[in-house]
Amino acid sequence: MASASEAMSAWVASTGFDDIPADVVASTRLRILDVIGLSIAGGETPFGAGVRATASAWPGTAARLWGTGGTASAAGAAFVNGACSQALEYDDTHNESIVHMSSPAVAAALALADETKASGRDIVTAIAIGNELSCRVGSVTPQQFHKRGFHPSGLFAPFGVCWLAGHLLGLDAGQMSRAAGITGSFAAGLIQCWVDGTQSKFLHPGWAAQSGIIAATLGKNGVTGPSEVFEGRFGLFASHLQAADPEPNFDRLTVDLGVRWDSRASSFKPFPVAHVIHPYIDALLRLRARHSLTPDMIERITVPVAPYIVSIVCEPVEEKRRPNTDSHGRVSIQYTLAEALALGRIGKDAYAENSLRDPVILALADRVEFMPDPGMPGSEQFKGVVEIVTRDGRSWTEIEEHNHGSPQNPMSDAAIEAKFRENVGGVLSEDQASRVVGMVMGIETVPDASALSALLVPAHG
Repeated sequence: MASASEAMSAWVASTGFDDIPADVVASTRLRILDVIGLSIAGGETPFGAGVRATASAWPGTAARLWGTGGTASAAGAAFVNGACSQALEYDDTHNESIVHMSSPAVAAALALADETKASGRDIVTAIAIGNELSCRVGSVTPQQFHKRGFHPSGLFAPFGVCWLAGHLLGLDAGQMSRAAGITGSFAAGLIQCWVDGTQSKFLHPGWAAQSGIIAATLGKNGVTGPSEVFEGRFGLFASHLQAADPEPNFDRLTVDLGVRWDSRASSFKPFPVAHVIHPYIDALLRLRARHSLTPDMIERITVPVAPYIVSIVCEPVEEKRRPNTDSHGRVSIQYTLAEALALGRIGKDAYAENSLRDPVILALADRVEFMPDPGMPGSEQFKGVVEIVTRDGRSWTEIEEHNHGSPQNPMSDAAIEAKFRENVGGVLSEDQASRVVGMVMGIETVPDASALSALLVPAHG
């Protein structure tokens, strides 16, 4: 009987552009546009500057570093562009697995396009394949990894990128299965950085992009890896979870593969913050606008939360109420809701140093209380409930059933384009941004997708 990775590799080897549903093609275009904008914006941060400076470790001219005039090897550019795309915690997420699948996939695919001159059709196909398989690997045991200190994107996205790269590099099914086995030794991602607000989590999409490319290249060149990398005795899930509850459901890897597209259940981000906080932000901002709320009016803000997110964005309480850095604040429900109510927004400029030290915001964060509620849905649905009580005794409750950006409450194409334009502002000219939008929206008609990266060099770069 074939292992899961062998079955998945056979599917990749037999899948072409015409097998990708039209709606998946359409969403893939938007994911390409979104990730490019996020990477360029992230590259302008101190974190991005440090990541870009490491490109010298991967010398070469094969692939471009977006938003600069620089280049690197394909693997090096995939790392840099992928890591920068997470710097603002603004990239899309598969709800159930909480995998950031598109940032490493787009970074890897376009880096390989620069090297191989792959067509736009091939790029769309590869990204759709990679995203689908990252989501499926992450759905074998949803909600199990964060609480053990692992970042799902660091563990699962390398596999999607491996198959994406296998498609673009022309590997056969056997080579892809061996490459997936190799990827198991590359997949990694600790989130100890959430304790002190350091930045290592943002590297994970970059490592995933680089690791997937390298694993595929090794598999193509005859290096072997275990076929039972998922379900094996020392495979990914047995080694990392030890005693999983519930047991891993390996059927999620292959059942209805190519018929049911799990990646459809993924959300774009309108806010640069952990995705599970999004519905709470929208609910709170509606209450703020409706009742003209200001921080001095607030007695308390209470939020029921699904138990699985407590260790992600709610505890330890003092740590969450006093984030050390912007990255620390992006995974705090208490601080984020306080800043949202105080300033009326959570945008690209959120979590600034002066906000993180603002006594008004911090005092309000002390009045945000969470309550674990087993009745709240799991990660398949990001729901938010906010109750605000004022000092004069009034109270209101607002519910956001589905996070904005999800399939049930989608962002419009225009909103995603506006987000892209905001993110590239100051780096690309308005004309350059328009040309990027035009090319991405017709990417499947482009004979050589490296033409897209050529548009991402600033006029001054």
